[in-house]
Amino acid sequence: MNKYERLKNDLASAGTGKMKAFGNSMLPVLKSGSLLTFTQAADYNIGDIVFCKVKGRYIDAHKIIKIEPGKGYLIANNHGFENGWTKIIYGKVIHAEYQGAVLYQN
Repeated sequence: MNKYERLKNDLASAGTGKMKAFGNSMLPVLKSGSLLTFTQAADYNIGDIVFCKVKGRYIDAHKIIKIEPGKGYLIANNHGFENGWTKIIYGKVIHAEYQGAVLYQN
């Protein structure tokens, strides 16, 4: 089981889960190697950093930039690259830390 499936299962069973995220697409908010804590939510809002699936690919920490009824949520990184629209969101980041320092709290 890969880290995405494990997080998806943790969110489905416990409503919360943790995973490290790598890459620089969310700088300066998140650093590569940040430990993220996710939780399920009843609804998601513009600006939320989410774990979702877009075009069959898991996206572990990109943000919602637009919401449209019928289309769902438009997901993008922090540099303007749009991943695409999805209706499948597993959870959102509520806490991020890197080497013991808190980077993000929601």
